[in-house]
Amino acid sequence: MKGPTMTADRVVFTPIQPPDAPPSLGGYVQALTVTGASRLVFVSGQIPESPDGHVPDDFETQCRTVWNNILACLAGAGLDASSLVKVTTFLSKREYADANSAIRREILGDHHPALTVIISEIFDERWLLEIEAIAAG
Repeated sequence: MKGPTMTADRVVFTPIQPPDAPPSLGGYVQALTVTGASRLVFVSGQIPESPDGHVPDDFETQCRTVWNNILACLAGAGLDASSLVKVTTFLSKREYADANSAIRREILGDHHPALTVIISEIFDERWLLEIEAIAAG
């Protein structure tokens, strides 16, 4: 992850991998500099609930539902997943970490925002995860 990555909007995302920090693994960067952005979009914690109020039972479907909600919020701001600068994921159980990572990599492809994953209780016991994000455009 060397050198800048540019989006269509001429926003430049430059990964930072300091030699005095451990290498980043698993689809994230240690730090990220964003230049050329005219605005930031803060996406509140998205939950695994569809627009009709349905909450799926299994983790994979919940994770995809959360990402669909994030992508809908970004689209509403005229952005997409390549605009993400920071993603914070709250998982209800550590056992969901691998599935979460696989789905995130599928959604983000080669784009690597700053990333944090926290194992924590979540507000509604039906929800197995919640994800918040920051995007630049």
